[in-house]
Amino acid sequence: MKRYSEEDLSSTQYFKVKPDQESGTRKVLSIVYEALTKKGYDPVNQIVGYIMSGDPTYITNYMGARSLIMKVERDELVEEILEAYIRNNHWNEEV
Repeated sequence: MKRYSEEDLSSTQYFKVKPDQESGTRKVLSIVYEALTKKGYDPVNQIVGYIMSGDPTYITNYMGARSLIMKVERDELVEEILEAYIRNNHWNEEV
């Protein structure tokens, strides 16, 4: 586990996903959600399990969902989900 010095924690890192990645990430999440639902899984629990652990077995192979989700970085999944949450709760009209 990496240890961070006080100096490392004094500034904020800037992270920006390219717009074309966002739409791809959204599409992947949509397909994975549909596949998990059709197979009878709780898609929220399964996607959270995958994001938290990195273990692809949380995602079904049905509809190619597992291979699709593995092509997207987990931080991109979190960003897409968070942006959708913010949009849907009208916290920021520009997101």
